[in-house]
Amino acid sequence: ATRRSDATAIPRRAGRRGVRTRGMAVRLGCMRGRLEGSASHNGWSAADRRHRQSGMLVRGPGPTLLQRCAGMVWAGRRASYTSRLPPPSAAKAVVIVESPTKATKIQRFLGEDYTVLASYGHVRDLPARNGSVDPDNDFALKWELTRNAGSRMADIEAALWGARHARGGGGGGGGASLVLATDPDREGEAISWHLAELLAARGAIGPLTRVSRVAFSEITKDAVLEAMAQPRELAVPLVHAYLARRVLDYLVGFQLSPVLWRRLPGARSAGRVQSVALRLVAEREAEVDAFKPTEYWSIDVELRAHEGSPPVLATLTHVDGKKLPEMAIRSADDAAALVARVEESEFKVKDVSSKVVSRSPPPPFTTSTMQQDASRWLGFGATRTMVTAQRLYEGAGGGEGLITYMRTDGLQLAPSAVASIRSTAERTFGADYIPPSPRVYKSRAKNAQEAHEAVRPTRPGLSPGQLGGRVDADGAQLYDLVWRRALACQMSNAAVEQVGVNFENADASLRLRATGSAVRFPGFLKVYDFSSRFRSSEDQQEDGSGSASAAAAAEALVALQPAQAVQVLRALPLQHTTRPPPRYSEASLIKALEELGIGRPSTYAAILSVLQARGYVLKEGRSLQCSPLGRVLSAFLVHYFSKYVDYGFTRDMEEQLDDVSGGRREWREVMLSFWGPFSKDINGMATISITDVFNVLDDVLGPHFFRAPLPTTGAAGGGDAGSDVGSVASCW
Repeated sequence: ATRRSDATAIPRRAGRRGVRTRGMAVRLGCMRGRLEGSASHNGWSAADRRHRQSGMLVRGPGPTLLQRCAGMVWAGRRASYTSRLPPPSAAKAVVIVESPTKATKIQRFLGEDYTVLASYGHVRDLPARNGSVDPDNDFALKWELTRNAGSRMADIEAALWGARHARGGGGGGGGASLVLATDPDREGEAISWHLAELLAARGAIGPLTRVSRVAFSEITKDAVLEAMAQPRELAVPLVHAYLARRVLDYLVGFQLSPVLWRRLPGARSAGRVQSVALRLVAEREAEVDAFKPTEYWSIDVELRAHEGSPPVLATLTHVDGKKLPEMAIRSADDAAALVARVEESEFKVKDVSSKVVSRSPPPPFTTSTMQQDASRWLGFGATRTMVTAQRLYEGAGGGEGLITYMRTDGLQLAPSAVASIRSTAERTFGADYIPPSPRVYKSRAKNAQEAHEAVRPTRPGLSPGQLGGRVDADGAQLYDLVWRRALACQMSNAAVEQVGVNFENADASLRLRATGSAVRFPGFLKVYDFSSRFRSSEDQQEDGSGSASAAAAAEALVALQPAQAVQVLRALPLQHTTRPPPRYSEASLIKALEELGIGRPSTYAAILSVLQARGYVLKEGRSLQCSPLGRVLSAFLVHYFSKYVDYGFTRDMEEQLDDVSGGRREWREVMLSFWGPFSKDINGMATISITDVFNVLDDVLGPHFFRAPLPTTGAAGGGDAGSDVGSVASCW
C-alpha cells in the first residue's frame, strides 16, 4: 500500500516492498480508517479510479482493486495489523511549515488541537533535464517530486486523515483544516502552492477541507497566534512571480549552457543574474590589469602652538598662492625643495572654522545591508551570514526565535517593536538618547516589499550578553550586530564637531591646513560604532578612527586663535603610489547588484556561492578575483549575448517580474516577450564555429593572457586557431 502521486505510481512488486518502509504504519492507517469508518467504499477520486483500473498500488481513501481482490486475506489480518498501528491523532487541523525546527516550536505554541509538520522546503521542482518547460505549449511545466518528498507527503496525508477522523468524518474526506504556514516571501508562497496542488491531486484535500494560508515574520507565540487568527488565501500573483522566475532561469540555463559546452570547453553553466554578476567582477579585474601606478608626494607638517601643547598635523595645500592639485608633486626633488621652504618659513593661524554636524543613525537591516555589514565588521561571507541568520530566526538553542525573517528588502518596523526598541534604548542609555518621536523608514528601492519588516530582534530587551550559551559564536556575533543596529535606528543623532584651521607664512606664499573632529554627543554611536571594535589596525590608521589622540588633536585645534604664531617642528615628504580600483568583496558586490537593481535579497548568497563553486570567481581573503575561466566566459557572453548580460536589460527584467508579483502583468506574457528573441539568438549560434569564438577571445583577452606581443601566425584567417602560438586557443 504505497502512496505515490499519479505521475509516479509504482507497480505491485515495488509496492509490496514499500509496505516494509518506515512509513508503513501511517500508510496502512489511512486504509484502516476507510475500512472501519465506512461500510460502503464510495467517494473514490478520479485518480484512484484510473490507477485502480491499471492494477497499480496507489494511495487513496479506500482499498484499491487489488485490496478488494484480497479482501478475505485483508479481513483475516486486519486485527494483527491494526493492533500495531498508533491511534489516530486528536488534532483537528494540520499546519505545514518548512523546517522541522520551526515545526517543533510552533507545535508547542499551538497545542494538541494542531499537528505541525515540516515540508523540508520545496516538495517538487522542474527536473534538471530538457523538456521540463515547453514554450511551444503555452509554457507547460512538468513537475517532479524532490528527493525524499514522497515520505513527507505521506506523513502530511496521514495527518489530514487523522484530522478528518478527529472531526467525526471517519476519514471520509470531511471537514479537516489545512493551514499553510510557510515563509512570508515569494518562495514560501510557492511552497504552499505546491503543497496545495499536490495534496489536491492526490485526493488528500476533500471538498469540505478548509485550506488557508498564514504568514508570520517571527517565530514567537504571540506572532504565530496572531497570524493563525488572520488566515488568508494563497497570493496568486506571488505564485505567478515564482513561476516566471523559475521558468526564466530554467530557459536561460538549459538553452545557454549547452552552447557553452559546445563552443567554450570548460565552462559549465550560465545564469540570468549569475552571468551579470560575473561580468561585474570580470570588468573590475580588467580595470586592475589595465591600471598603471603613478608616484606622487605630499608634504605633512607638524606644528605646535606653544611649549607643552600637543602637536598638530597639517598638510601643504597652497604654493605661491595657488592650490596644489591632487598628485601635483611628482618627484622627490620637488618634494625636497618644498620641505626646505616650509622649514625656513614662520607660520601663523590664518583662520579657524568650527561647526557641529549632526549624524543620523542608519536604518534597520535589510537582507543586503545585513550581509554587507556582516562582511565588513565580522568577516562573514554571504552564505555564512544567511545560514547563521536562519538559525537565529528559528530560535537557535531552543525557545522562541531571536530575530525576524531575514529575507526582506523592507525597512518598516512594527509599532510594537518600535516601542520596545525605544524603551530598551532609554532604559539602557537614558532619555537623552531617544528622539521625541519614533523614526519612520521607507525603502528607496523601487520594488521593495514594504509588507515585510526589516531584520530586528524579536525581543529587543534581550541583550547579546543575556544569550549565554544559547547560540554559537557566529550566532552571538550576528545577533549582537542585528540588536545594535535595531537600537541605533531609533536613537538620537550624534553631534560631531568638525574643526578646520588654515596656516600661512609671512608672505602668504605657503598655506597649510589641519582638520580634526570630536564627538560632542554620541547619540546612536553609543551602541553602533564598530570602527574601534572590529576594524583592523591598518584600516584605523588609514582614516584616523583608531587614534586615541584624535579627540585631543581636535581640542588643540579649537584652542587656536587667528594670528597666533605656531612653531614648525618638522616637515615630512610622504611618497605615495596610486592604487588600482579595489576588487569586489562579497559585501561590495552585493551593494553594486542592489544599486543596479539586479537580483533580489534571497538570491545574493546563492549567486556568490555558484560563481565560486563553478570556479569562475576565486576568493582571496575578502577579495573576489575573476579566474581565467571566468574572464573567458564573461568575454564570450558579452560578445555573443550582450543583451542578456546588459545591466539595464537585467534591471528591466527584474522590474517586469516585480510587475508580475504585483498583479500588473501576466507571467506567460513576460516569458513570451523574452523567449522569442532569446531562442533566435541561441539558434543563431549554430553558424558560429569554435575557430570564430577563439578569434574573438584572442582579440579581447590576448593582452591579458599574453603580456608580450603576440607572434605572427601566418596569413589572416588561415590555419587552425587551436594551434596558434600565443592565442587564447593555444592555452585552452
